[in-house]
Amino acid sequence: MNQPKAYVFDAYGTLFDVRSVLAQCEVEFPGHGLAITGLWRIKQLEYSWLRSLMGHYQDFWELTRAGLEYTCRSLNLQLSEAAIARLMGSYLMLDTYPDAIPALERLSREGRSMAILSNGAPSMLAAVVAHAGLTDKLAHVISVDEVKIFKPHPSVYQLAPAKLGLAKEEIGFVSSNSWDAAGAKAFGFTVFWINRQNAPVEELGVVPDTIISSLLELV
Repeated sequence: MNQPKAYVFDAYGTLFDVRSVLAQCEVEFPGHGLAITGLWRIKQLEYSWLRSLMGHYQDFWELTRAGLEYTCRSLNLQLSEAAIARLMGSYLMLDTYPDAIPALERLSREGRSMAILSNGAPSMLAAVVAHAGLTDKLAHVISVDEVKIFKPHPSVYQLAPAKLGLAKEEIGFVSSNSWDAAGAKAFGFTVFWINRQNAPVEELGVVPDTIISSLLELV
């Protein structure tokens, strides 16, 4: 496999740890933090796929709020507007995985072009990238908002070669989400799946080119 000319990273679950909202969930609803965190993420993704299939786009910020509201209703928790604001705010300040910044710094020193391609709304991505101090490491931060549909639709992945001015075969796509890795491989990227949980490969007819357990293995 040839060295990719550029690396394109998924954001949520790959560079930024969505589980870091747990702390604020526990502050708002003691004893329920783990349940909220898990179901909130499930509904966030589920709503993105359902809205894509329905052809009714709503940006990821609104889907994230909808997922939070559903989660709290499901768990019989009373959610105030103030609590919504605090919990949603936690998505703008997610923890960065410990391997993310060292890996991106190394790739940057090697002169590799890097970008994010994410379901996140532009304002969400700008905030979390700035919070992590990664703004100057990335050539582009690309949101699905440009095409008004979510991953794994092929039109989303096409944004990366269009922005980077490269053929899709020249791009290494990096994600810890197995469904995203499958979608990127079906599109034609060279795919690196960060399998942090030692999960099985999805049965979707495509497999990632390389399976690694840490972003540091990229370098």
